[in-house]
Amino acid sequence: MCGIIGYIGGQPALPVILDGLRRLEYRGYDSAGVALVRAGGLERRRTAGKLARLEESLDLESVEGDYGVGHTRWATHGRPTEENAHPHVDCTGRLVVVHNGIIENYLDLKRELEREGHTFVTETDTETIAHLVEREMRDDGLAGAVRRALAALEGLFALVVVSADDPGTIVTARSGPPIVIGVGDGEYLVASDIPAVLSHTRDIVFLGDREMAVVRRDGATYSDFEGAPRPLEPQRVAWDAVMAEKAGYKHFMQKEIFEQPDAIQETLLGRISLEAGDVFPGELGIAEEALRRIERVAIVACGTSWHAGLVGKFLFEQLARLPVDVDYGSEYRYRDPIIDDRTLAIVITQSGETADTLAALREAKAKNASSIAICNVVGSMVTREADGTVYTHAGPEIGVASTKAFTSQLVALHLLALHLGRLRGALAPDLARPHLEALAQLPRLVEATLKLNPVIEQIAGRFYKRTDFLYLGRSVNYPIALEGALKLKEISYIHAEGYPAGEMKHGPIALIDENVPVVALAPHDHVFEKMTSNLHEAKARGSTVIAITDGDAGRLGEMLDRADDHVLTIPRTHPLLTPVLLVVPLQLLAYHIAVRRGCDVDQPRNLAKSVTVE
Repeated sequence: MCGIIGYIGGQPALPVILDGLRRLEYRGYDSAGVALVRAGGLERRRTAGKLARLEESLDLESVEGDYGVGHTRWATHGRPTEENAHPHVDCTGRLVVVHNGIIENYLDLKRELEREGHTFVTETDTETIAHLVEREMRDDGLAGAVRRALAALEGLFALVVVSADDPGTIVTARSGPPIVIGVGDGEYLVASDIPAVLSHTRDIVFLGDREMAVVRRDGATYSDFEGAPRPLEPQRVAWDAVMAEKAGYKHFMQKEIFEQPDAIQETLLGRISLEAGDVFPGELGIAEEALRRIERVAIVACGTSWHAGLVGKFLFEQLARLPVDVDYGSEYRYRDPIIDDRTLAIVITQSGETADTLAALREAKAKNASSIAICNVVGSMVTREADGTVYTHAGPEIGVASTKAFTSQLVALHLLALHLGRLRGALAPDLARPHLEALAQLPRLVEATLKLNPVIEQIAGRFYKRTDFLYLGRSVNYPIALEGALKLKEISYIHAEGYPAGEMKHGPIALIDENVPVVALAPHDHVFEKMTSNLHEAKARGSTVIAITDGDAGRLGEMLDRADDHVLTIPRTHPLLTPVLLVVPLQLLAYHIAVRRGCDVDQPRNLAKSVTVE
């Protein structure tokens, strides 16, 4: 989850590294640090807390270097203190390491190194790597030392190492968490994620699992951990630096909420044919005949992506007539799932690097399941390991709380479900066409939904001091109740529960009183009458209701208290597409409540954007 940046090239290193860290701070903000090499010496500066503290300290003194590394930390082993901040040094103080991941056997290695005379000064697992590389230094330089050190490491890790004793060299290695290498004009950048390098280049090398690179100003070489060369070539990414900037918005999350019409449009582009009533989701890497043989679907994801998977269950069962299981990536492989070569495993991950989701994918592949990834990052690990990928085209998402990536995932799931339904004969063209027409209208409808923003901001002003919320939904919109509650928890730190409305009377109704607002998703679908009954039950216990419906608000308006309750209306769409529209007001509500409470919206406490440790 930590952010890593390394730079070597013709520019002063420190400004480049700090700019990269700013673009990576969403990955962790417990501490930050830099190390730079110049004239045979190495300088290191670290602070606890966010990157701004490090920048303030650097304003007080000149820190220069020809090349170097930087790090922003999400703490795993060791408290978020300056002492535990990266980069970490060896005994000589001339070699530094930055690291993302967990070294599982670090205690055994630490004891072994201490017996050999190495002195440790931190609580981290990362410091072990620095001492290991120090021990392995030979005449073959830093690259050989790192390769020998890698053989001793157990766990998931991405690391970058520089040494003043091997000048002009950056060594990086990956076993699990991502590493990308930006190839510029006479310069190279090594980073945890694409946004860190976009100011310099869009030509990216994606380091694969158990691969390493030796980077110098005049070029880079790639190999596996055993030293066998790897023929890696740069790929051009469609993102640019401007896409990762706030563009006048107060927060990245706010910007990304309002980018959803474009993200959905880009995800749909070139993938639907209204004339043919058909869908073209992309290179799936699975023969059509094999897809027709599929008997069940296993969807695996984490966090917000898991909520997308729950919506996907409704889509695949209704459109493709396939039974679906939905699992958390962190739990999937521990229950020995029953899958075989007639199972289609669909893994959903914005980054393509989520450790638990990758582990679940590998479990499914080991049991001969076909696999498709839904992912936003070209070249990420999940896209390499899955049989095929349906890419979302949301662009970079910097805010830790996912918004546009989620709605793009919902659209991708629609495309895939429609495609399977058509292939399997479960969905005739005349039945598919209305759904495709609704998909084509979706960007415009999301744009219309965003016009609720001023009203939602006013509602937030009334409720931001509440301590508990209950979110209710039914059918395909129950997962959106879960997602709405999660958004509120993530960025405002208010306790919230998402629940199927019909289950409210089986326990949660005991929590409802005049202090617990109920947020209700109530489109005019086949369970609308059931939902109104549930709202009557909430109102009878004194709750204030914030209801979101579609089209005419008349029925709800008559039922609810105009002086106390709130009814928001979204445009009408196909019933299976209502989740895409309903989630937008919930994102805005969470955002405005968090802003009112003075919370750090883009960097909520204890969270990081991409969870690359198990």
